[in-house]
Amino acid sequence: MAEPSIIPYWRSCVVIRKISIGLFCVFFFVTLTACKLGVSHEPAPETVKNASTGFSNKALTIAVFEGAYGKSYWEEVVKRFEADYPGVRVNIIANPKIMDVIKPMNIAGNPPDFLYAPFTESTNMVRSMIGSRSFMDLTGLFDSPALGQDVPLKGIMMDGILDYARPYGDGKVYMAPNYVTTEGLWYNKALFKEKGWSPPRTWDEFWALGEAASTEGIALFTYPGVYPGYIGSMLWSSIASESGVAGVEAIMNYEKGSFGTPEVKRVLELFEKMADSGALMPGTVALNHTQAQSEFLKNKALFIPNGSWLEGEMKDISRAEGFEFGFLLTPTFEPDDPQFARISFEAMFIPEKAKNKELAMEFIKYQYRDDIIRLNAEKSTGVIAVRSGAELAKDSLPASVYDSATVFERGVQPFLFEWRVTPPTPFSINDEVFNPINTVMKGDMSVDQWIDHVEKTFARLRDLLDKVK
Repeated sequence: MAEPSIIPYWRSCVVIRKISIGLFCVFFFVTLTACKLGVSHEPAPETVKNASTGFSNKALTIAVFEGAYGKSYWEEVVKRFEADYPGVRVNIIANPKIMDVIKPMNIAGNPPDFLYAPFTESTNMVRSMIGSRSFMDLTGLFDSPALGQDVPLKGIMMDGILDYARPYGDGKVYMAPNYVTTEGLWYNKALFKEKGWSPPRTWDEFWALGEAASTEGIALFTYPGVYPGYIGSMLWSSIASESGVAGVEAIMNYEKGSFGTPEVKRVLELFEKMADSGALMPGTVALNHTQAQSEFLKNKALFIPNGSWLEGEMKDISRAEGFEFGFLLTPTFEPDDPQFARISFEAMFIPEKAKNKELAMEFIKYQYRDDIIRLNAEKSTGVIAVRSGAELAKDSLPASVYDSATVFERGVQPFLFEWRVTPPTPFSINDEVFNPINTVMKGDMSVDQWIDHVEKTFARLRDLLDKVK
């Protein structure tokens, strides 16, 4: 059963919130540190000696998703943890399909002690486990002291991030935020310099650029057709720019007609135009994320929607000579329209039936130590959601990720998009919204049909919600 959301109604109505630019500069300077490899590791001044004293169970099993951030960080942090906690032995399970791997363990009532997996993993098991309250309450963990500091763990976290770690509306924290990112469009800055092109601010400039690129044999746009949810990196920010915060909140809450307003329809028609004008890179709908991104790196398309993990994820993939990642905010219809950028985070969990919760909590705390945050940036190109993240990893900032952060200093508004929670459903709301994009791109579905499909899905979800009132 798929869970459409992990975010409850009490918060979904205010998920796009007014937070000071200063706080979001902190957030995104943290994100900036994600993507440069090879930084020398500094010795940890707060290394704990004989820290395992008091842990009766010194065996810890951790399960981690091996995705864009890889697994080398987890392998190294396990070595550090075992060295700092003498006698502790950590069994690490890392796999791109980690939820499939641990499913038999969960069914047998013997889950791992610690889990890192993104909310968007393909099985929807993380969302389902949240929906069935299968994870441990971590409120006490965040109230307890941070390692090596005289403040509670929650006191070192990025401002406001724990608000998004309370899925049930009871004020309790059930997930530990780690990787943070910003999303938008990405392009090759070197190619633009070579051709004398300027990044587009408006959609008219976007289309004009597509015409110029077509004379060079380059498509305007591509995306991972096998995973069309990547379009969310630009769709929601486009709708926010056109319809305002209220329009996006209405969609998040499945309000009747919210996906078919004139403002939203205007945005959806951009994709129809992309198909009709031949701007889409041929073969896009059959490509997975790695394939689409690889073609993008070869200058087969000017733009691809993605997050700030992209440069690190593709670090070992061949590309056009001199390729230079660039970040672009989603264009707007008018040059003075407000611009938005979607932000997101991933999380760590402790299953409710874990055998060694005590040591698992210590392992989570360990992730927030200064030296470990540096290690994370070095090994995974990821960065943790703490206030000091920018300073700790500032030497790891690639230009593209820096650009994705500094937009918030120029009045761009950050937001998180999360669906209102519903009872379990046999479908995924993200699939219902994004899968039709491929059909639209192939010319087999109109925007009106896309809207009708989503509105019918919204009606089903409203009916479910009415039954549990």
